[in-house]
Amino acid sequence: MEQLFEAFGIDWKLLLAQAVNFGVLFVALTYFLYKPVLKTLDERKQKVAKGVTDAEAAEKMLAEADTVVTQKLQGAEGEAESIVASARDAATSERTRILKEAEARAASVASDAEARAEELRAKTLRESEKEIARLAILAAEKTLREKA
Repeated sequence: MEQLFEAFGIDWKLLLAQAVNFGVLFVALTYFLYKPVLKTLDERKQKVAKGVTDAEAAEKMLAEADTVVTQKLQGAEGEAESIVASARDAATSERTRILKEAEARAASVASDAEARAEELRAKTLRESEKEIARLAILAAEKTLREKA
């Protein structure tokens, strides 16, 4: 066997040393490079999944806020109608005064409800925009890391 190695000009001691070096390098790269990179990729995957879940939750909250606004508007309209109905049943001498008061109160309640609805919608929209921006940044980071 040794003659065969000599015929091809192979030094078996050097070949053995290179095999050991390769093994050491393989173990070192696996431990110090491959496993940390896989761990980082798993963490990124979890962050992206959490971002998607958070975005879905924000969308649900926005839908719920719209429902609450609609209910409040309906309640305000119902209250305004009851005020107008009670004003019609009042005495004829106070009819004009009570009717004007009810209409003013209904307009105030409706404008307050609209103001609250607009404020809630704007707040929810800002939060959604922030979340979308954060998700876009995370997606861009992931894409850049995959290309690099």
